[in-house]
Amino acid sequence: MNLERLSLNQITINRWSLGEAVEGCARHGLRWIGLWRDKVAEHGLEASARRVRDAGLQVSSLCRAGFFSDPGSADDNLRAVEEAAALGAPVLVLVCGPASDRDLDAARARVCEGINELLPYAQRAGVRLGVEPLHPMFAADRSVVVTLAEALALPADVVVDVYHVWWDPDVRAQIRRAGQRICGLHVSDWLVPPPDHLLGRGLMGDGVIPIRELSQEVEAAGYGGPVEVEIFNRALWDLPGDQALELIKTRFVDRV
Repeated sequence: MNLERLSLNQITINRWSLGEAVEGCARHGLRWIGLWRDKVAEHGLEASARRVRDAGLQVSSLCRAGFFSDPGSADDNLRAVEEAAALGAPVLVLVCGPASDRDLDAARARVCEGINELLPYAQRAGVRLGVEPLHPMFAADRSVVVTLAEALALPADVVVDVYHVWWDPDVRAQIRRAGQRICGLHVSDWLVPPPDHLLGRGLMGDGVIPIRELSQEVEAAGYGGPVEVEIFNRALWDLPGDQALELIKTRFVDRV
């Protein structure tokens, strides 16, 4: 895939501050960056927006909001929308949260209710809400929404992360069904065996996901926006940032 579509999701080079990530993207000729709220908070919201703008970058998304069963989530999600709008992020990524009382049906109903409450506010702010379904292994602690089909039943748009959906036998049909509701594409690879429950994602090409085929399905469905490389991996985090980014660029062109 063309490097013009590559967006560096901040978590991929997690040791970089927001300022370092922005400078790194500019230094390597990237046009896009995916921001995380904790990194933005460290740098300051207005300062972050200015730093990105002055570097000639665009924000592909802001991660994350959601966790609809958590106390205080409604107010925090409103703040997240405001932050996304201030940063010029067209998409706010929603990780929907677990079932705090083991009642999955109730938790999923709360997700739908929470999105319905948040959606008018996001629409007025010009921010798309992108539900990111997570792999079922995260259902207990991160999200009760684990398939694209479930995400598409909610009143929001969707972010397709190949790491989370590649296993689903219905994934290609659901991508086609999603169509213009796709507001983001995240890529990484599934290592065999996964070295860690959370921090075990691999560089594109190091695992078993048919990344290019799924990316082509997403593009055929109508999505032509930035593609975020989002990799949670300690070994990658331990590399010098510029070395990691060069490797990411090579794999993006060759494997995505």
